[in-house]
Amino acid sequence: MYYEIGDGTGHRSAGLKHNPFQALVVPRPIGWISTLSKEGIANLSPFSYFNAISSAPPAVMFTVSSDHMEGGEKDTLRNARETGEFVFNLCTEELAQQMNDSSTMAPRDVDEFEIAGLTKAPSRLVKPSRVAESPVHMECEVIQILKLPLGKNSNSHMIMGRVLSVHIRDDLVSDGRVDTVKVHPMGRLGYYDYNVVTDSVELLRPDWPLKKRG
Repeated sequence: MYYEIGDGTGHRSAGLKHNPFQALVVPRPIGWISTLSKEGIANLSPFSYFNAISSAPPAVMFTVSSDHMEGGEKDTLRNARETGEFVFNLCTEELAQQMNDSSTMAPRDVDEFEIAGLTKAPSRLVKPSRVAESPVHMECEVIQILKLPLGKNSNSHMIMGRVLSVHIRDDLVSDGRVDTVKVHPMGRLGYYDYNVVTDSVELLRPDWPLKKRG
């Protein structure tokens, strides 16, 4: 199967009713981002275009696409731009429904912590609250917001943040390492599909020259 993107509907020429792009770069980490408006209204939203972009110093990014239903920038983008702060909260299998509830297109004066039934925990270095039920948080300062040059009809912005501090639930650390499988983090697949990390495989980086196999 082959198709050209064209105006964004090229997949239909290949006989596909739904755009497969989001199902091909998978699984994608979920950036469950909390921010605070200048007026003091908390916002919590998940973004599936999210990832780490540096380890030294630690930094992450997420992308906000489209506008708010009431017009203008979405709350997360506006808050990050105006305050320069956000928090990443790790979404686990146990928190899947609350994460999905927080994705609703709510009015600007709505606090997604409340509609999702989540508890606010104070951060140490930034003003936005953490999701108390989440086992991992990263407090971040915005280092750059880039409007992606994807054409006149695109309003996608990439928000990059430097990680200032990290919170990890104590029981997830064993022998100096985080037990990723134990936390059961969620990932985004295509369409409305998600996955849960339940096992892992360790592959040590080989020395050079590579040894012949077989």
